Amino acid sequence: MSLFKKKKPAPGYDPETQQPAVRKSICTGEMTVGFIDKRTGKFTDLMRVDGQRGLEAFMRDIGAEEIKEIY
Repeated sequence: MSLFKKKKPAPGYDPETQQPAVRKSICTGEMTVGFIDKRTGKFTDLMRVDGQRGLEAFMRDIGAEEIKEIY
C-alpha cells in the first residue's frame, strides 16, 4: 500500500457540458481553476494558480475568453 496517491489526469475540457471557473478564497486570496459541470453545478478543481498571469495562461490553454468567478 502506497502512502501517496497518484494524481488523476485532468479531465478534458468540453465547452458543451463544462464552464471554466476560478474559485477564489476570500481570506487568503488563493485561486484554484477548474470546470463547473453545467448539468449538475459541481466544481471540479484542476490546479492552483498564482496571480493574474497564471489565470490568463489557463484561459489561453483551454481557449476560453471569459471565466466565471466563484467564492
